Amino acid sequence: MPAPKKILIDCDPGIDDALAITLAHGCEALDLVGITTVGGNVSLDLTTANALKLREYLGFPAVPVVAGSAGALVISRIDAAEVHGFGGLGGAVLPEPRLNVNDGHAIDFIIDTLAASPGEISLTAVGPLTNIALAVRKEPRIVEWAREFVILGGSYTRGNRTPAAEFNIAADPEAAAIVFGAGWTVNQIGLDVSLTALATGPVLARMRDLGRLGGELLIPALEFYGMTTAHDGPAVHDALAIAYVADPSLFEFTPAVVDVETVGRFTSGMTVTDFNLHGRMPNANVARSIDVARFWELTLDSFARVSAQLP
Repeated sequence: MPAPKKILIDCDPGIDDALAITLAHGCEALDLVGITTVGGNVSLDLTTANALKLREYLGFPAVPVVAGSAGALVISRIDAAEVHGFGGLGGAVLPEPRLNVNDGHAIDFIIDTLAASPGEISLTAVGPLTNIALAVRKEPRIVEWAREFVILGGSYTRGNRTPAAEFNIAADPEAAAIVFGAGWTVNQIGLDVSLTALATGPVLARMRDLGRLGGELLIPALEFYGMTTAHDGPAVHDALAIAYVADPSLFEFTPAVVDVETVGRFTSGMTVTDFNLHGRMPNANVARSIDVARFWELTLDSFARVSAQLP
């Protein structure tokens, strides 16, 4: 069995971020080396507090959690508290953390961690891209040091914050434009794919069997997203980016040129995706589909591993 892939997660917990972190911790194919936080789904103080709660509840106290940017580069901060709840984790109530956030700023932690292990770490962003953009601006060589760069964000067909823009991109379009233009290949998983991987009734039934993890975190968080039937249910967006790092064969990708709209009256935050390239070099691999059944097997197996380790 190959050595686990090192993964650094930049996130804004958030219900789906919590599921993503749980997947990363429980997946045998991954080695979680750090979590950085950004303001997004809720404010930075809450996203950081949630990351700290998850670190202790799930049981990886040695993994650094480093706070980053509270707001966007240019626009006023937006959030999605109406989706994730005032505290950010829906109906889940986790114990207050005993350990403090690690010293420093997320930007420097990202740079220093990649510099210390060039070519080894999968940098994975599942929130607004503010921290990543500032890290690229401060140290452009991170585009060479990252083993790969993966995001959950954008779309080539639709939005959820607006008809054109997905939340993570809409929350800081200028940062996203910097990141897509930084010179690396962005492995982009957008709404087009993430909305196909739903926590259906049968999936939730398996989660309910996962003891404390199911009863205290997974089910209360996911049920906050809304009622679930046997045929549909809440999407688990951010977890897909983690699953890609663990097993890229779950997805089908197409190279594309992705530009981020920053000034459109109706389209700010839109990821304008050109699959035909028109003579330009692609800057992204854009996910077009996922094997949903295999995704859930990977995810639920990882959740079960975490559940078995909880006291």
